[in-house]
Amino acid sequence: MSLGATPLILASGSPRRRELLTQAGVDFSVIVPGCDETPVPGESAREMVERLALMKASAIAQLHPDAYVLGADTTVYIGGVSLGKPESVEEAYQMLETIQGKAHEVWGGIAVVHLAKGIRESWSHMTRVMMAPMDRETIREYVASGEPMDKAGSYAIQGLGLRFVESIDGSYSNVVGLNLTTVMDKFRALSCR
Repeated sequence: MSLGATPLILASGSPRRRELLTQAGVDFSVIVPGCDETPVPGESAREMVERLALMKASAIAQLHPDAYVLGADTTVYIGGVSLGKPESVEEAYQMLETIQGKAHEVWGGIAVVHLAKGIRESWSHMTRVMMAPMDRETIREYVASGEPMDKAGSYAIQGLGLRFVESIDGSYSNVVGLNLTTVMDKFRALSCR
């Protein structure tokens, strides 16, 4: 899918988001924004992912005002706390210990910006994920695999982490990193403008 002659830029360094768009047949290039992703005190998970997605898209759109820029952000939310990417092996272990045997929310924020056309939209989606119980040795082995280290909530549903997921309610691709259905709907609507 293309947006006609207008280029699409993915404002994300996530290989999972690139893979999802490629699988969907979308033509795009990638520019990684250098944005500060520090949470703002008091903001909800939904507000945070929408703000960060829009901030990433806007940063790249400033440099490419005639392109559509897609920004995205994902967080795991449980017990009033957002779990982003772990900064250490210890933090990955703690995150997995927190979510094991419980349900959590995966919030995905998406933004599309095209400065020349005056488009600046953001939205979010939540998927509820139920995790299986995990003992300490299982968590240690999974963390040692390295897979949790660059994933929100310290697991990859599209990888080894799938074996710990009992059920999901909502979009699978949202848990991977980008709600593809809503993105494709937005692209179809934009291609008609």
